[in-house]
Amino acid sequence: MVEAIWTTTEKDGRTVVHLIDQRELPTREIEVPCRTHKEMAEAIRAMVVRGAPAIGISAAFGIALGAQEDSAPSEGLSFSTYMEQVALTIGQTRPTAVNLFWAIERMRPIWQKNASLPPRDRSRILFDEAQAIKDDDILRNKKIGAHGQSLLPQKATVLTHCNAGALATGGYGTALGVIRGAVEAGKTINVFADETRPYLQGARLTAYELAADGIPTTLITDSMAAMVMSQGRVDAVIVGADRIAANGDTANKVGTYGLSVLAREHGIPFYIAAPFSTIDPKTPNGKAIPIEERSAREITHAGERRMAPDGISVYNPAFDVTPARNITAIITERGVYRPEELSEYLSSHSGRESVPQA
Repeated sequence: MVEAIWTTTEKDGRTVVHLIDQRELPTREIEVPCRTHKEMAEAIRAMVVRGAPAIGISAAFGIALGAQEDSAPSEGLSFSTYMEQVALTIGQTRPTAVNLFWAIERMRPIWQKNASLPPRDRSRILFDEAQAIKDDDILRNKKIGAHGQSLLPQKATVLTHCNAGALATGGYGTALGVIRGAVEAGKTINVFADETRPYLQGARLTAYELAADGIPTTLITDSMAAMVMSQGRVDAVIVGADRIAANGDTANKVGTYGLSVLAREHGIPFYIAAPFSTIDPKTPNGKAIPIEERSAREITHAGERRMAPDGISVYNPAFDVTPARNITAIITERGVYRPEELSEYLSSHSGRESVPQA
């Protein structure tokens, strides 16, 4: 599987975080090195890296990069105050993916606890924690895959939207993790991959990953999903998530809500695959999820070529919200929950797990 995030060590002992530039895939495999937290923040904002779990992992490494820079003395700040500024810079990049904020909250007590240590020691501890988050995410994804594959028949065709694979996570994937898990269990799986307008994550990334794995995949435009469903060619829809509200409402790449309506109309199970770090118990429902809006250029242009007239108004929300009533089940590393079961679980753990623990 392709690796989206990794580290190397320079001769002076400083850590560099490398990201595969997902804007360039599948035609070019280019890596982007990040040596500062601001470089990491820009990489997240510009979608060099994307996918909620991968954004969280990148945010954790961005915190560690900030500690490694340690410009607190030159700015006349305490280390903890300086690190809060680092966290603020990273936290302002992508508002919808809750994993971003989850990762910052996981890193905060680490830098606070070790603030008095020598700079090299505390940055090493933070890099170790970021790596632990990545490693743990891969294990969680494999558990998601194991739980989710049991929902699929021995022979199945799955429709997916956007990219929720190794590129969007620490590795293995959530929605694609379920597909990989089913293949590893000996099942015969075929995939319809929505192209996912306007950023084409399905065409560029999901198709790229599945082709590399040798999993039979057919690429379709988003508007063809209704047709293949009506033809009885889809056994399940499986997508990832960027934030799951306490009631089960789920934000994912724009177009997901429409798929859920189509799946409900055609009697097709609609599954969300995501780790518990994507669940936000502080967000009561989908109406409370902030929806990021992105550049008009993503819609008006194809590469450098303009496809729409000058001066046209553009609305480009990056995500939409699928209501819990349209979701058959949410597949997590802890098991499979119907939305109402997840809501009950969160209510019973209220106060003990306001931030999902890794």
